[in-house]
Amino acid sequence: MRRAAFAGLALLLAAALGTAIGQAQAKAGGDARDFSWGNWLAAKATAEKYDNEGKYVEALQNYLEYARQAEGLGSPKLVAWGKNNAAFMIIKRHKLDPTVDLAPAKKLLEEALATGQATEDCKKCLDLNMEYVNLFLKK
Repeated sequence: MRRAAFAGLALLLAAALGTAIGQAQAKAGGDARDFSWGNWLAAKATAEKYDNEGKYVEALQNYLEYARQAEGLGSPKLVAWGKNNAAFMIIKRHKLDPTVDLAPAKKLLEEALATGQATEDCKKCLDLNMEYVNLFLKK
């Protein structure tokens, strides 16, 4: 019974994560007028609010929007932070439920590193998060 409940929760979370990533990717093709520092700040504040409340899927969605806004505004350093933070929300979910797939987190971390513009602090976080992800994906 308990195993079935966890399996159901894992499927629900996977669907929510897929939806969150899909929505952010769909927005990525949006109009350049969608990009503003106000939108970036709003996404950042909302992501942090949801993170503090333990609503990691909602925080993930907003960190993806944070990264999209940063990309549209031409700030690769902030793109790296946004993708790192989005990946960390997946990691937080994995810590609560080990059935959560870490492959999307790895992809986000790789994309953040690929910007080549991450700050030293961000690189440290990216490296730590990548270590965590790789530890569990190698099993």
